[in-house]
Formats: sequence, structure tokens, C-alpha cells
Amino acid sequence: MFEEISLIPAFKDNYIWLLRRGRAAFVVDPGDAAPVEARLAADGLQLAGILITHHHADHQGGVAALVEAHACPVHAPAEESITGRSHPLRGGERLDVLGVPVEVLAVPGHTLGHLAYLAPGALFCGDTLFGAGCGRLFEGTPAQMQDSLARIAALPETTQIYCAHEYTQMNLPFAAAVEPGNPAIAARARRVAALRQAGQATVPLTLAEEKATNPFLRWTQAAVIGAALAHGAADDSPAAVFGALRAWRNTF
Repeated sequence: MFEEISLIPAFKDNYIWLLRRGRAAFVVDPGDAAPVEARLAADGLQLAGILITHHHADHQGGVAALVEAHACPVHAPAEESITGRSHPLRGGERLDVLGVPVEVLAVPGHTLGHLAYLAPGALFCGDTLFGAGCGRLFEGTPAQMQDSLARIAALPETTQIYCAHEYTQMNLPFAAAVEPGNPAIAARARRVAALRQAGQATVPLTLAEEKATNPFLRWTQAAVIGAALAHGAADDSPAAVFGALRAWRNTF
């Protein structure tokens, strides 16, 4: 496994993930080059490569400057416009990242070419899954996103989820509205509030906790199905339940 996985804050609530082994580092979704360069300099690291999950500017905006400075490879979705991409990916590939095996997963929904990167025990999922929430459907369909989330939900529950935004506290009120009788959501809200009050991140997430508290992974639960049907779901199929919840969340 990596010797260290640490976050680099960017913009208002983005997280750029730094993977380190020895003096070599990869970064995931560097939307801004400046904080990456500052971390590399402070820790005496060499940038060995970049992983990109999707094309939105807050995830790839720093790539050009980093490639110019470090001449490093850029692994990124083949079907999206990614500045500086050297290694196009479509899902199903296996990478060697600092000596660690990483599987590339296609997780369309937020964008059509969205990728996630699965290392032993750790998933870097960009804007697909968040703490107590999921990404908006800018390009994909509810069925695509539900299928992508189902693939993530099937991973070992001990998997650490490294998403790209600090959204957990913002998402929990909606989770509580979907399942007001779920005590795990209330308990999580208290823990998250304490973390944020102390200025600490809520990420990485544990998949087990997401499956217990995130409505977008709980489409088989009776209370969640009921809430979705009350908000326009055509039936109780996973895609219909997910789609109704996502539409409700957009206006919540």
C-alpha cells in the first residue's frame, strides 16, 4: 500500500489526494497546481504522475502547469477532454502507481467518462460518491449512476472512500429527511458536526458507514423506497428509487 495518503485542500471544498511512497508522489484530481507545488516543496517530493477522474475544471485545472514543471504522465478518461492526458483510460485497466496495483473503474453518471481508481483498501472516486450523498447527474442517466454506485457498494465494507469534496455535513440533512427514523444518520450528524467544528476533514469515508447512512446506497430499504415513491418514483426498482432521490436532492 502507499506509505501515505493525505489531502491537499483546494478552492472552497475540494480535496486533491496525494499518494506517497518514499520521495515519489502521485496526485489525484489536481484542480489547482499551486497547492500541489507547495506540498511537494514542503515535503521534498517528486511528482511521478497524475490520476484524473473526470473533466471538470476543479479536477483537472492544474494539470497543464504540473506537467510543464514535472513532465509526468497523466492517466485520465479517454472519452473526455483532459488537458495533458498521456494515458487514456476507459475502465478495466490495471495500473502500477508507485508500486501499488490500482484498478481503473468506469463509473459514469456525474460525467459520461468518469473513472474511479481502486487501490487495495482505498477508492478514489472523484464526484461519484460523497459523504452521505452522490454527484449530480450532469451527463449520465439515473440508471448509469445507480449502476456505478452499486459497483462501489459491492466492494469490501472496510474500503476507505477518498472523494473529492467536503460535502458530508451539507448532505446529512437530506439523508435525515429521507430516513428520519435511522439512528445511524443522527449519530453520524453529531460526529461530523464535531469534526467540522474542530476544523477536521470528514474524508476518507468508510464504505460501511455510507451503506448505513447514505440514501443513495440504500435503495433496497423500505423507508428509502417509501420516500422515493412519495417523491415521484415510478416504481420500486433501484434505478427509479435512485432517480427520484437524486431529483429530490436537487431541489432540497
